[in-house]
Amino acid sequence: MSPDLRPARPDEAGALSDLALRSKAHWGYDTGFLDACRPDLTFGPDDLAARRATVAAEAGALAGFYTLDGSPPAGELGNLWIDPAFMRRGIGRALWNHAMATARTLHFTTVLIDADPNAEAFYTAMGAERVGAVPSSVIPGRLLPQLRFRP
Repeated sequence: MSPDLRPARPDEAGALSDLALRSKAHWGYDTGFLDACRPDLTFGPDDLAARRATVAAEAGALAGFYTLDGSPPAGELGNLWIDPAFMRRGIGRALWNHAMATARTLHFTTVLIDADPNAEAFYTAMGAERVGAVPSSVIPGRLLPQLRFRP
């Protein structure tokens, strides 16, 4: 069964922030690291429309979401998070496919992804290529894989 994909609503900002933190916590990060990530993973109602946030819902529950930032020709997949309770059900793939279809519609020729190291394998399986590394905005000295996809 495919999830329902739709634009995020402003009143879902808090729930999506919580979902992103639960998803990040799934990888075993400690509380201090998650607290440091909280500002980057907190969304306000105005962020959702400005960042083209799209949610995946199953049976009315928020299962995941992505944000697609930027202006043509270059975009950024700023977020793609799956609630741990919904992992391994194809929701990540559905969100990815939707995001890249949206990127094509917007005439993006490149989509960059500054990925959590634990998500790199997913993105490369989707066809993204690693193009380098970027500094973490949270932990000084930590590098994140940067990937590129050409929609």
